[in-house]
Amino acid sequence: MRQLNRFQTTIFLAGALLMVIGAGASLLNWVLAPYVYCLGALGFASMQMLQRYDGPSVTIRRLRRIMLLSDLLFLVAGVLMFANRSNFLGLDQLTYLQYVYNKWVVTLLIAAILQLYTTHRIDSELSRESKKI
Repeated sequence: MRQLNRFQTTIFLAGALLMVIGAGASLLNWVLAPYVYCLGALGFASMQMLQRYDGPSVTIRRLRRIMLLSDLLFLVAGVLMFANRSNFLGLDQLTYLQYVYNKWVVTLLIAAILQLYTTHRIDSELSRESKKI
């Protein structure tokens, strides 16, 4: 895996921290919470997308694609946080309540579970690959 430099690692960690703060503050109905979360999600996802794997393992490549899907779900959760504030999508009230209202939590949970799984598996696969060499 291509490692991030010091500046990129700082953005990555700050993005993760902002995501946690934004998600927690959104539960407390802080008005700026979606902005904080989206800023963190953009930093986190963009830095994670910069990490590349150029090795021969098909398993790690598959896990990287799953990780990129979880990054996309983090960004979708941010959009749904904004949609949770007001019905800017133009949906009728019943459709809005069924498909949008507070669904960012489910999207965030799925993304976090995928992120945990792929991070653990990629680490174990990389250590297994380094032992073969």
